[in-house]
Amino acid sequence: MEPDLLDMVPKPVCAVLLLFPVTETYEEYKAEEESRIRDHGQELSPSLYFMKQTISNACGTIGLIHAVANNKTILTFDSDSALLRFLRESSPMSPEEKALFLEKDESIRVTHESSAQEGQSEAPSIDDKVDLHFITFIQHHGVLYELDGRKPFPINHGPSSSDTLLEDAIEVCKQFMERDPDELRFTVVAFAKS
Repeated sequence: MEPDLLDMVPKPVCAVLLLFPVTETYEEYKAEEESRIRDHGQELSPSLYFMKQTISNACGTIGLIHAVANNKTILTFDSDSALLRFLRESSPMSPEEKALFLEKDESIRVTHESSAQEGQSEAPSIDDKVDLHFITFIQHHGVLYELDGRKPFPINHGPSSSDTLLEDAIEVCKQFMERDPDELRFTVVAFAKS
């Protein structure tokens, strides 16, 4: 996460995914953050694509959907893409309706399951308790957003741009690490359009 190493990441970065441990410290912070936002509010773009996570152990899929959905204007899709169809149909829905739509979407489910089986490690069962979680950071209309389907709403982290998304997201990722300094289970992935 050093600046000179971040310079090696291809640009532009479209999204940043963070895999982190869900600890008691994190859960306490999450509850405080949600309470603070409910009390004071925050500005959210109405065109931001956000969905709730209702499927167990699907945070990676939700994170990828958040990354792609909020960058679909700069990405290229096959015209018969199941993902493009899903995004078109679900975009006008509420975050909760999107989650239900995903639960019933057979093509996304099949893709999720086949991708999970292709990995180098055994994918957890839908019923397994997993203490790691994926979230996505994107820049949308000049704002850095944290998109976490376990939260009731996106989190506005302030100004950002397509040029500074990676560095801005890394600063928030560092805050996650600082809250749990004894944890080593953090992974950051940058999505770059090349």
